[in-house]
Amino acid sequence: MSKVLFVCLGNICRSAMAEGILSGKNEKQKLDLTVDSAGTSNYHIGEAPDQRMQQKAIEHHLNISNQQGRQFSVEDFDNFDYIFAMDESNQSDNLELARNESDRNKVELFLNMNQPGKNLSVPDPYYGGEQGFEDVYQMLNEACDKFIETLK
Repeated sequence: MSKVLFVCLGNICRSAMAEGILSGKNEKQKLDLTVDSAGTSNYHIGEAPDQRMQQKAIEHHLNISNQQGRQFSVEDFDNFDYIFAMDESNQSDNLELARNESDRNKVELFLNMNQPGKNLSVPDPYYGGEQGFEDVYQMLNEACDKFIETLK
């Protein structure tokens, strides 16, 4: 079993959607994954994902409404095999908490799954319009598919 953690700033948009997408694929394809998400900040601990992101998930036949925001912790290095950051700031915050090389090796920018070595960020749709949420969904969905391919 592989354990995957997605990380963004608040854990209410990008990482929550990535968790929802990969969890849905895990269930349909019987992949034997544990999937979770967290934020580098403590802004939204215990909160459900942003309503706009929940709506976008519903449009794509996913339900992320039961997720609750939580903050990334050092213990996540022990509990997860893959830690996928949504942008370089999140990646940097994760790496600052890394205790050793093994911890550091678990942290990767998620879009490197489908665009290796480009170090692209998933844009934060929070202050953007409706299209931003769809664009983020599409980026995350494609990267999830590429990640699954690497596991097979």
